[in-house]
Amino acid sequence: MYEPIRTKSVHSTMAGTTSDFPHRSREEELDIQLAGHLAALLATTDELRAMAPSADLDTAAERLAGQVTRLRAGRAPVRASKTAGAVGQDPGEAAALHQRAHALAGRALVVAASRADTAAAILAAERMDAHAAAAERGEHQELSGAAS
Repeated sequence: MYEPIRTKSVHSTMAGTTSDFPHRSREEELDIQLAGHLAALLATTDELRAMAPSADLDTAAERLAGQVTRLRAGRAPVRASKTAGAVGQDPGEAAALHQRAHALAGRALVVAASRADTAAAILAAERMDAHAAAAERGEHQELSGAAS
């Protein structure tokens, strides 16, 4: 009824056989994921720095860049210039960026915890707290501004 398979399977399922494509270890995959989340958080931080420069964001950006460089074996991340954005943009946009940064820091924290990277986990947790506080301050400012 069915014709038998005449060619070798492209999926090697037998133990002890090697395949033609390279495999990464779980640790390497987690390093790649963590570097990606931290690089995205760095890009969002750079956007926030362009909108409202602050020493806290400058310090955070440098620490994030250092972690990404470490995870990428010495390759520095691409950075946005500090003057890339327009200063004084909509406060709602800043709040949205803080929410995005909070979510990215949360993802980085999960991956850092799973790979037992204490330095990255501490940095991600600090950034989560900072962005949650900034988003809350922005929300309170919008509410107080709407009431007057």
